Amino acid sequence: MKKKKLLLAAAALFLSAAVHAQDARMEAFIDNLMSKMTLREKIGQLNLPVTGEIVTGEAKSSDVAGKIIRGEVGGLFNLKGVDKIREVQKIAVEKSRLKIPLIFGMDVIHGYETVFPIPLALSCSWDMEGIRRSASVAAQESSADGICWTFSPMVDISHEPRWGRMAEGSGEDPYLGARIAEAMVHGYQGDNLKANNTIMACVKHFALYGAPEAGRDYNTVDMSRLRMFNDYFPPYKAAVDAGAGSVMTSFNVVDGIPATGNKWLLDDVLRRQWGFDGFVVTDYTAIMEMTNHGLGDLQQVSALALNAGTDMDMVADGYIGTLEKSLREGKVTMQEIDKACHRILEAKYKLGLFDDPYRYLDSKRAKKEIYTPEHRATARSLAAETFVLLKNEGHLLPLQKKGRIALIGPLANTNANMPGTWSVAANFDRYKSLYQAMKEAVGDKAEVVCAKGSNIMDNEQIEANGSMFGRAIRDSRPAGEMISEAVSLARQSDVIVAAVGETSEMSGESSSRSDLTLPDAQRRLLEALDKTGKPVVLVNFSGRPTVMTWESSRFPAILNVWFGGSEAGDAICDVLFGDKAPSGKLSFTMPKSVGQIPLYYNHLNTGRPLEKGKWFTKFKSNYLDIDNDPLYPFGYGLSYTTFRYGEPRIDRTTMTADGAVKVSVDVTNTGSCDGCEIVQLYIRDLVASISRPVEELKDFSRIHLAKGETRTVTFTITADKLKFYNSNLRLVCEPGEFEVMVGPNSRDVQTVKFTLE
Repeated sequence: MKKKKLLLAAAALFLSAAVHAQDARMEAFIDNLMSKMTLREKIGQLNLPVTGEIVTGEAKSSDVAGKIIRGEVGGLFNLKGVDKIREVQKIAVEKSRLKIPLIFGMDVIHGYETVFPIPLALSCSWDMEGIRRSASVAAQESSADGICWTFSPMVDISHEPRWGRMAEGSGEDPYLGARIAEAMVHGYQGDNLKANNTIMACVKHFALYGAPEAGRDYNTVDMSRLRMFNDYFPPYKAAVDAGAGSVMTSFNVVDGIPATGNKWLLDDVLRRQWGFDGFVVTDYTAIMEMTNHGLGDLQQVSALALNAGTDMDMVADGYIGTLEKSLREGKVTMQEIDKACHRILEAKYKLGLFDDPYRYLDSKRAKKEIYTPEHRATARSLAAETFVLLKNEGHLLPLQKKGRIALIGPLANTNANMPGTWSVAANFDRYKSLYQAMKEAVGDKAEVVCAKGSNIMDNEQIEANGSMFGRAIRDSRPAGEMISEAVSLARQSDVIVAAVGETSEMSGESSSRSDLTLPDAQRRLLEALDKTGKPVVLVNFSGRPTVMTWESSRFPAILNVWFGGSEAGDAICDVLFGDKAPSGKLSFTMPKSVGQIPLYYNHLNTGRPLEKGKWFTKFKSNYLDIDNDPLYPFGYGLSYTTFRYGEPRIDRTTMTADGAVKVSVDVTNTGSCDGCEIVQLYIRDLVASISRPVEELKDFSRIHLAKGETRTVTFTITADKLKFYNSNLRLVCEPGEFEVMVGPNSRDVQTVKFTLE
């Protein structure tokens, strides 16, 4: 044992020495390069304009090629195609004075041409290896097409489903969000950033973007630092700890100062406390937008951003347009410009661009490694894991491949709405609609008939507002005619599958909604289908938690399929027809009413809590017109099989700060088919120096059980799982009594206790 320890120590020293030598070579290279750079060229490295067919936001820089030649551009983003990127890179390395290569980024949010489910859907899989693999496939495909940097993962915690960008995140829980953040960074960056099939991750949006007032995108965020550290910061820190190469600032204010110009946030927390050593880039025009926050003109806010620790200016032209003047006037220092420039050059060095500026520009890879059968199979399998079965009365699902199936709804036959928001590299013509996939799935065993039944909503303008990329196709027929056609088909069928919900761009950036119920036109369609007396399977598309109280009271089966990516049609059919059992669990709480928002499981207790099971008690914390409970709790999801939990066992009732407690539970598949279950562990700190949540997710295990199989799941609780930030923002573990809860979701748990001495 002693010899083994010595060998391990020697290996660690050797690795440390190798890393130190590599770092020294990098520093020497960059220092030598910067010694040759003019001030203008240094500031140019901090400039990130946009070019290409895909443009986001409100502005677009011009004369990009001329700026590249003059050394005034550090990188470009959302330019698609390896040949186009090669031509632009050629300008940088052959026509600019110092031949510094560009970095090419893209919004590769949930896949490239092989599109995976939207991030919120991925979080409902609770499958960390599957999520890591999705990022790895995205990295392989995008890098094969010339991209070396992605603006992902988005790790913003949100309790606000009115906010459309909840679709890009991982839900409401900091622990689950942190695990997903790690998996995504590891998937994108792999073990070697210089490998040409990995790309640099960019963690966004730092910080607190998911908590906008009124759920309105880009709106004010205001919370205590205690809440920041305990509830919102953990996923950002986990991504940084996983080695993310870059971080993107958020649009909102933090303590009244926009994040892009917030020195406490970017320097004190991100760099000093967390040790982040990558570079910080703004979101689209974020520097310019600080003028709207009342922080000064473009020169003033650009200086504010640089001094705060923001290294790269996306599109606003604030750095390239004002920093020379600010330097002359003493508003910024050469040291700050050099630090920012050094960080950008360091990222390019780590990506291997100085060794070979064309390492990501092999056109042979683009032809062989994008949208491959293997990648599509991976996306299809993972998509099926993300669907959440909310209700299945009478075992209506899975459907049998026989008889006549009526597929009805505005989302039944639209391939463009399957991938979901921010599918910027998608090739929609390649993807199947649900109708196409369902016909292929049943073959000659059953007949599938299809009717649209309604538009997404009555109001044409509001529908257009939710279709940024023009994917909504309205039907000009009268509403009554469309419903009549659908009802006629339904009456002649054995079962109805209703494909309803949001379009892909009704959630995502700039897609806030004040009403989360099903739009009016679709509600009338469902009412008409309900009256036929035929069994209805509700297939709900959405990019956020929606209010489904009415639907839940009416229909026997509800399957939330979110937006499942390029292979969504086949994946939905895999689950509908029982080739795969649903296994997804909610990564957020689904409310009964918009009036309950924000509604989340890990809330603090009130001094006047409502007794469990009660609707209303005077002078308690409750509503007059609705109970406090959600429609579906965090962690909830059904399967085609059933699982029985034994009583949890704890191996000891006391532990020390350097010790551990093990909690075990037997889980049995008591149903008629194989299936996956996600076993969840929650902890409550009963007495602490500050109020603590009523429960907090601290571990989980996704297990596969054959029918009749029993497995023992064991969780190990150490002091790390009990720590929190106290009122002095110190990470502490306080002695006292703790409840440990185990179950299939945050509501249906069994409890044991232990004491930390």
